Amino acid sequence: MRLTLYTDYALRLLMYLALKPDALATIQEVAEAYGISRNHLMKIAQELGRGGFVETVRGRGGGLRLKADPADIVVGDVVRATEDDFRIVECFDPTRNRCVITGPCRLRGALAEALDAYLAVLDRFTLADLVIVRTPLQDILGLPAGPGVVALADGGPA
Repeated sequence: MRLTLYTDYALRLLMYLALKPDALATIQEVAEAYGISRNHLMKIAQELGRGGFVETVRGRGGGLRLKADPADIVVGDVVRATEDDFRIVECFDPTRNRCVITGPCRLRGALAEALDAYLAVLDRFTLADLVIVRTPLQDILGLPAGPGVVALADGGPA
């Protein structure tokens, strides 16, 4: 299984926002921190907004913030919302399947089970799980260590 850059950038954007729980972040700021395209991030932020993951604040001093607590944002949900194609092989798409062995072939079932397992593992992780170790990530991204601590699932500080 492989994620697109789109999903990779979406997860990185969400992680960045989780590391700034008490402040807004701009697209430019995030793009510079990761060294990635501002235009790509704008599209991703819009989709994450439509998906209910990100809230945008317009106007002077505006920016982005998470719409939910990082502990409530499931990684598998983000991947499902941002990936547009889980058709691993041709027979996963009934409208374009020309494979002559589809009927008796057991590969489709094995791959479907693998895809389900892949997503099930991602469903076990939340955004909070990805940013528990805050200091190294903050250092790399140039974010100051602040009072906002991402809480662990048990409610304790990270």
